[in-house]
Amino acid sequence: MYGELIPTGGGDPIPLLKQRLLIGRRLTCDISLQYPNISSQHCEMELQNGYWRIQDLGSSNGIKINGERCESKFLFPGDEVAIAKHKFEISYEPDPDALPPEEEDPFATSLMEKAGLVRKKRKRRPDSSHVDDIIGDASTTTIKPPMKSTGNKQEDEILGWLSED
Repeated sequence: MYGELIPTGGGDPIPLLKQRLLIGRRLTCDISLQYPNISSQHCEMELQNGYWRIQDLGSSNGIKINGERCESKFLFPGDEVAIAKHKFEISYEPDPDALPPEEEDPFATSLMEKAGLVRKKRKRRPDSSHVDDIIGDASTTTIKPPMKSTGNKQEDEILGWLSED
């Protein structure tokens, strides 16, 4: 056993039996929480370098660590983990030889990248002539698809004017 999640409102502890655990409402999840506000595949916990790390899998109601909403975070013994509104305390013995992991900088990725609205810049291939316009700086690129004609000259002019930067 690699530790346990102890419900803060009372109840039986949930043993952490594997180094990677899928948590959600589905019965096929490693830890199945049968509550309507838990997503079918809500989050995942993984033991990395002797420390548990939790990651939200795009759930509707998210996760919180010690009251702070996050996408992913390393957990330390005694931390309060809220999956949707269901709270647990994590209990485990971290690897004494491993150093506590450094958290990722939450500002390293732009909100536009997190939302999937821009992509990291890639080298343009010569055969990518279907892309008319590429806008971006050194780290991100937004690709504008070519404008299609509506068949109406006036509408095409208006659409061309609106698509200009």
